[in-house]
Amino acid sequence: MIFVTVGTQLSFDRMIQAVDEWAATSDEEVVAQIGPSGLKPLHLKYQQFLTPDEFTAYMDQARAIIAHAGMGSILTALQLQKPIVILPRQAALNEHRNDHQLATAGRFRETRGIHVAMDETELLAVLQNLNTLSASDGVGPYASAALITTIRDFIEGRSV
Repeated sequence: MIFVTVGTQLSFDRMIQAVDEWAATSDEEVVAQIGPSGLKPLHLKYQQFLTPDEFTAYMDQARAIIAHAGMGSILTALQLQKPIVILPRQAALNEHRNDHQLATAGRFRETRGIHVAMDETELLAVLQNLNTLSASDGVGPYASAALITTIRDFIEGRSV
């Protein structure tokens, strides 16, 4: 099963439409959380919103995740060692208030297990190769000791 999530604040119809188009030609079961959208996908099971328990269950069951470039979805996929395909929302397309998701996507472009698509064409190309996508090696639930020390030094005015 492939799980798709757009987060909870805004709809992301551009991504859902592209995934729905791909799902029409795929044998994969696709389940999507589509947010506050009027869109009615034809080729995937969907709900606007999920409870935290439902979200966790779908993330656990999925063999791959497709998501906006939200940190919650990315970190959860990394922790679960699931491949994640991200498509960042764009402020110019009225999908978000600013372009922080473009920055997030750029930062994670070379990270194992995170597969970045910058537009629908790239998304469809990545999805055509879904069976070959690598997963992450996992991340721990806490920051590394080195990061904590660096932050502590910065806060306390020591050179970083």
